Amino acid sequence: MIERSQHYAAKTFSITYLVSYAIIAVTNSRFYAPYLIWENGEESARRFITHDQAIRFFLVGAILYGVGVIVLLTALYVILRPVNRGMALFAAFSKLTYALFWLILVLDIFGALRLLGGGGSLRAFGPDGLAALAGSQLDSSRDAYYIGFIFNGLGSTLFALLFFQSRYIPRALALWGVLASLYEVFCGFGYLFYPNFGAILSVESYELPALSFELLLCLWLLFRGLRSPEKPLTSGQG
Repeated sequence: MIERSQHYAAKTFSITYLVSYAIIAVTNSRFYAPYLIWENGEESARRFITHDQAIRFFLVGAILYGVGVIVLLTALYVILRPVNRGMALFAAFSKLTYALFWLILVLDIFGALRLLGGGGSLRAFGPDGLAALAGSQLDSSRDAYYIGFIFNGLGSTLFALLFFQSRYIPRALALWGVLASLYEVFCGFGYLFYPNFGAILSVESYELPALSFELLLCLWLLFRGLRSPEKPLTSGQG
């Protein structure tokens, strides 16, 4: 039997996901991506100098997105803890690790903006030196993101496995979630440990399969809700 808290958590997940995804999609495409030169932090920093306010708008959206990730992982834990409490907790911890690395990315970008401001003793570095320092900070933010990206994929894989086991959603959808999330983990490791991986497999494709699963899951939970399992759940209950 599905508890009322699980139904509430399913609705919370759906609404939070749609809102947080809309926020990051708009702020990233409008205020950040136009000024970002991929894998060239120094050139990106030079663009950021003249678009400081736009970057700060993106950072506000990024912080809200990070908060949304924490709400989402909490909702998924509430939904899936009756299936296997230990696995659900580990999945939630993995997602929390992703949220922490995401916020490290935000701090790195704030740090780059501070460097570009060139206040106090930083003036001694001159415009070119400051752009180089800020560029290094931006490159670090990208590395932080992809480390967190691996943990996000791991957490999503475990949550999808629990959905598959529980039958709360169609098993075909849950299986797609497992495969899409494993692909995300593979891409994260590939990007970090193989310098030319981005040339082999476009970075724009890394998140697409998992994103398709999350959107389908969101819509299913919003309009169909959790399905009652055919048999009582006993495995891993605490």
